[in-house]
Amino acid sequence: MSDDTTGRIEDGWIDLGPDDLREGELRALEIDGRFVLLARCGGALAAMDDMCNHAGCLLSGGWIDAKKSSVVCPCHEIEFDLRTGRNLTWPRLCGDQPSHAVRVEAGRALVRLGGA
Repeated sequence: MSDDTTGRIEDGWIDLGPDDLREGELRALEIDGRFVLLARCGGALAAMDDMCNHAGCLLSGGWIDAKKSSVVCPCHEIEFDLRTGRNLTWPRLCGDQPSHAVRVEAGRALVRLGGA
């Protein structure tokens, strides 16, 4: 997702570029010095912090569990709901993962950091 208008900010929404993620794809982004994961699962886009709050591993190196609509951390298999960031792993060794609002407008992916 990159072209000459990537990063344009309007009303708190950051333009990530064309909405071209494939189903099941995890994409690592850096936005204003923050690592963000963008994912597509069940046809919907989701965004959350990419750095797992359990041990700092990058979730973008993990995989999607489509049945649970979750991302699985590649280091310790902590699992987070893609829509909400909720930790689905038992026992809960860490908190929920910060998630971000994401939408598609005119074929472009937009994210607002700080809450879904």
